[in-house]
Amino acid sequence: MFTYPRILLMTVLTLAVSSLALGQSQTVAANKKATPAITADSGGAPTSNAEIAEAVKALAKAEWALEIRDPNSIAEQSKDYADDYTEFRPEYPTRLEGKDMYQRINTAGATGDSRSISGEMFNPKVQVYNGDVAILTYHYVGIDKSKDGKTEPTRAKVTRVYVKQGDKWVLVHKNVGADPLPK
Repeated sequence: MFTYPRILLMTVLTLAVSSLALGQSQTVAANKKATPAITADSGGAPTSNAEIAEAVKALAKAEWALEIRDPNSIAEQSKDYADDYTEFRPEYPTRLEGKDMYQRINTAGATGDSRSISGEMFNPKVQVYNGDVAILTYHYVGIDKSKDGKTEPTRAKVTRVYVKQGDKWVLVHKNVGADPLPK
């Protein structure tokens, strides 16, 4: 049997939940209005989600093109990395901390037995938050070539996190995961 205090409690709870849901839907609507479809700021930097998505995908592809053209150009390849950049890779047992560490390790490894000669991203997805954070996820497919001319396909699952600093997008974190062939 329902008593007055129970009915009052149920009414208050229902109103509280309804208010929370209404507040969240208004926040979502406000966030959608806060990110215009297509605009340009004074510097001409991308500002719509679609423009930002294309810009961060282009940054990743430009880095690969530099690596293919000159595998020893580590400083140039990482020019768009934040100073406090971090990275997880299957080759290393720990997180790489800082752009300088990334450059030291990759400079040492740039003279290895094989080098990338081709790379492409498949199934890319970019999530943009507040117009100044972008998360790019994709499957990487590439070809490495050994010093003796033998080619080998490479695969990886990659997540890149970009942040807009001033009017420049910089890479703050990358996670490269193994993507073994299915058995």
